[in-house]
Amino acid sequence: MTENVLDADNQQGRLEKEIGNYIAGFVDGEGSFHIALQRNPSVKLGVQVVPEFHVSQNNPSKIVLDLIKDTLGCGYIKPNHRNNPSDQTLVFVVRSRSDLTEKVIPFFEKYKLRTQKKEDFVKFAKILHLMSQEQHKTLSGIKNIVSIAYSMNQNGKFRKSKLAISKTLRDYTSES
Repeated sequence: MTENVLDADNQQGRLEKEIGNYIAGFVDGEGSFHIALQRNPSVKLGVQVVPEFHVSQNNPSKIVLDLIKDTLGCGYIKPNHRNNPSDQTLVFVVRSRSDLTEKVIPFFEKYKLRTQKKEDFVKFAKILHLMSQEQHKTLSGIKNIVSIAYSMNQNGKFRKSKLAISKTLRDYTSES
């Protein structure tokens, strides 16, 4: 009987590893570790740091997003319309800092990414660590976080607010 139990445990472990590696590979292709930087006059330095992990997929393949959500035990799935009502893309999103720190980061530390996304993940994890130390609430800390964030995702190639954030921080520095 113990041999059967060990066999079942072994199979379960192999299945978990297989799913973990599948998800890591899928995220390598379709996922993103992103740090949004938003001007927000209600926060001390005028810049809000919003870490986000997301994975998008066409609606017919929603099952993959469900698998990721169930495996990580967090996040939500929503339409990803991007101002186009005919877009049927869905996106799995995790924004909760505690879920990112306690579930997402440990998952990808265990199941390694293999593309450039690995570097973005390392920077993402570093920013969340800095935020856990309240660095996003100090001028030197926010500047460090902004610098790291701008080096992610092809050096911020698709960022719209790069100049606005830099100006907000300059304004704060000149007012202090």
